[in-house]
Amino acid sequence: MKKIAFLAFLFVVSCKKEKLPPIDDKIDLDGKQVNDSSLIDPSAFLLSSAIPNPTSTDLQKHVIITAHGFSATNFEWLEFSSWSKGKSDLLVSRVLLGGHGRDYADFQKAKWEDWQKPIIDEYDRLVSIGYKNISLAGSSTGCPLIIEMIASNKIVTDNLKHIFLVDPIVIPSTKTLPLAPVLGGWIINYITTDLEPAENGYWYKYRPHQALKELNKITKRVRKDLQKGIDLPAGVKLTVFKAEKDDAADPASAVLIEKGIKGSKIKMLNTDLHVFTRLLGRASFSTSDKDLQLMTFEEIYNSL
Repeated sequence: MKKIAFLAFLFVVSCKKEKLPPIDDKIDLDGKQVNDSSLIDPSAFLLSSAIPNPTSTDLQKHVIITAHGFSATNFEWLEFSSWSKGKSDLLVSRVLLGGHGRDYADFQKAKWEDWQKPIIDEYDRLVSIGYKNISLAGSSTGCPLIIEMIASNKIVTDNLKHIFLVDPIVIPSTKTLPLAPVLGGWIINYITTDLEPAENGYWYKYRPHQALKELNKITKRVRKDLQKGIDLPAGVKLTVFKAEKDDAADPASAVLIEKGIKGSKIKMLNTDLHVFTRLLGRASFSTSDKDLQLMTFEEIYNSL
């Protein structure tokens, strides 16, 4: 009898209308009015759109495709892209993850494979155009998406030279994330993220339980891949830049990558900022934060 009552309770809960967050359409990325600018003008973000007919000189330049984190946008790599303009032999392509940069409903229904697809698509486009020296740079959730691409052989890596990972979220600092599949939809519909005023419109304020489930899926999948061992493609190097204190990505993520990917280079850094390479939009940051950001940019460039 108790079992029947419990099943009935679950049925009622599953049938109830899902509660929607109090989205402010005027300022929230989650709303209907604010969309990522790359959806309107991809040529200002994607190299494949910016230079559809590159010269032979362009094709010899170093290219870095950047992938941002969960609930973020390509704004996360704006500072690196702006900095790179001072390097005549470097081009940057800022990818918007699938399901991101649109409204809450799009974010809610996107799978992790959807998040990953634009990274693969841009890489394939640049290879078909003729670029020879391509690297991938991920931050936070962009990192497991890139690792999974390599582990599952989703791209032809002949033109891939280097992979850079900034604060990879392989082991989440939030230990409640694995509970998302259990609690999502009947105890938790979404979680609210506190944003700085200057971050509004560039990050989702509300994270639906469906998206949290997908984040749990991709991190769990990559952990399993790393435990089995992942071989880097011939000629490809991997460097991890990891904050020693991180409220989103457990520093043990770097340890797992080091153990799981032979030849990977790990740099643990004295900072508590998650994705420390992004300072724009934060309420405050120190001179040492700026120094660390620029040092990392230079190290990425000098590694090419």
